[in-house]
Amino acid sequence: MTLLALAAFPHAASAQVADLVDRSTLRVCADPANMPFTNEDGQGFENKIAELMAEKLGLALDYTWFPQATGFYRMTLGAKRCDVVMGYVAAGDPILNTNPYYRSAWVLITKKDGDLAGVDTLEDPRLKGRRIGVIAGTPPGDLLTRNGLMPLARPYALMVDRRFDSPAEAMIADLDEGEIDAGILWGPIGGYYAKKSAIPLSVIPLVKEKGDPSLIYRITFGIRPGELNWKHQLNGFIQKEQGAINRILLDYGVPLLDNQDRPIEAAP
Repeated sequence: MTLLALAAFPHAASAQVADLVDRSTLRVCADPANMPFTNEDGQGFENKIAELMAEKLGLALDYTWFPQATGFYRMTLGAKRCDVVMGYVAAGDPILNTNPYYRSAWVLITKKDGDLAGVDTLEDPRLKGRRIGVIAGTPPGDLLTRNGLMPLARPYALMVDRRFDSPAEAMIADLDEGEIDAGILWGPIGGYYAKKSAIPLSVIPLVKEKGDPSLIYRITFGIRPGELNWKHQLNGFIQKEQGAINRILLDYGVPLLDNQDRPIEAAP
């Protein structure tokens, strides 16, 4: 998912009327070309979770498509063209977060049988002098700089039109071909594309990094501020269907973490 920098949004004035929204249809706002999260063909894991949600809530499913870029909130939830976004970082204003439905982290991706096998932190001295792929302008870049790894790092674009360009796929291809020695991607993206690699890759969540920024995030459903009844309904769905949600996420290669940052490798 795109980790958007969101500004604060006042919501007290809307709290009295927000829950008057018609709930006869599950109206989801999503990016039309943002695998492995969503696409217009319904192939992403957020599509699958939306289908499960619609089934369990007894609602028809309808999408409003809009690229996850500047203006996404204003043109979707803010304009009441939809009622839920399937993936939002917890505490990300201006939306109201549900309870988290998964935790994940940025991951280090290396060749499974390569000489960087077993590296699980950016402080590892084996990374010195290595070419590491990183998405430009993302939190791992700060840690690469702190550990003296940025001079040889290879940047990949953050803001692209995913209909025509896929930095994550390009990074994995470069790793496969030996153009870089390791890559860093947001966990759900890295896990998904590493599974598609032509060679075996290791996907290691970066949970041992010290200081800020944290590379671990809780992901929620995002709704409009003030819609507390809707929030409670979605929280109930998460609580009842957490096992099914986990199975979908794991099937897509999403590295899941429990509250102690330990990997969740199977869903009940």
